[in-house]
Amino acid sequence: MKNLGFKIIDFYIIRKFIGTYFFAIILIVGIAVVFDVAEKMDDFMGKNAPLKAIVFDYYLNFIPYFANLFSSLFVFIAVIYFTSKMAYDTEIIAILSSGVSFSRLMFPFFVAAAFIATFSFALSNFIIPPANRVRLDFENTYVKKARYNTDRNIHMQVRPGLFLYMQSYNNFSEIGYKFSMEKYENGKLVSKLMSEFVKWDSTTNKWAVNDYYIRNYLAEGEEIIKGDKIDTVLFIHPSDFSRKVNVVETMNMFELNDFIDQQRLQGSSTVTFYLIEKYSRVAYPFSTFILTLIGVALSSRKVRGGIGLHIGLGLALSFSYILFMRFSTMFAVGGSIDPFIAVWIPNVLYAIIAMILYRLAPK
Repeated sequence: MKNLGFKIIDFYIIRKFIGTYFFAIILIVGIAVVFDVAEKMDDFMGKNAPLKAIVFDYYLNFIPYFANLFSSLFVFIAVIYFTSKMAYDTEIIAILSSGVSFSRLMFPFFVAAAFIATFSFALSNFIIPPANRVRLDFENTYVKKARYNTDRNIHMQVRPGLFLYMQSYNNFSEIGYKFSMEKYENGKLVSKLMSEFVKWDSTTNKWAVNDYYIRNYLAEGEEIIKGDKIDTVLFIHPSDFSRKVNVVETMNMFELNDFIDQQRLQGSSTVTFYLIEKYSRVAYPFSTFILTLIGVALSSRKVRGGIGLHIGLGLALSFSYILFMRFSTMFAVGGSIDPFIAVWIPNVLYAIIAMILYRLAPK
């Protein structure tokens, strides 16, 4: 345990790692903001977006979102850059010559990686979601066009044993056509409500069921009830139909878990997207350790080509990791792979690569 105690060189490496990481974020995010402003300037001016809203509602919340989205890239750039510089200044040779093993040299790197991984996890699960809520509201108001659509053949379980069906639903008029609701008890149909159309009443926060027909299946026979209109609670809200897949970006970890349970109950076809988001919020921060190990193993020795070669290799590997992550999640969306496996396959593969490079590095 004595050998694991912090030394001056440990604080030096940790400070270099974290400092270079945040410097890379500031540099690349600054460039991204400039390009984003150029792309969206016409939208801002066309819809008279207030300068205060642009700065504080959009870009102040865009920066942490973008920074965390490419955190793995920033980690790799930081490790490759400052470790290569240490190698070409013969600092690493001096450290190893003083009796410090390569595994001990990795200690401060992993301490810094743990800080960044924890920071990324907190951002993904608790800080960025409420920021995304403000950012997406701004985009929907000043950037994107209003989204009006008609969903068709909607099947949904809203409560255990309670199933809804709509032939079509228009989220502009908030009307569902050819509506039916079936209630089951112990696997047996006990009641069925049918209607020509249902409409959301925002004053009562209930659904108005028009031209309805209710059939209750009783022990002594059937009971039929007809009418022109009734107000009832259907355990759904119009926003449930107009939600986009990226709505999960506005949910913290606990809200996301509850939302996934709700979508599973309703038999939603988009549960896979939400599971990918859930697992990615852990897999991405964990990749910090893997990419740190690869970065140190690649850049801790001098090679012909200098720091530029190290940075080039680092960028190639980091982009290949991001692409492989996107590629594997596509199979999960298609139903070919379980979302958990799809999200973690890149980490497993690159962990193997990291271990091979780690074993070769001291030689």
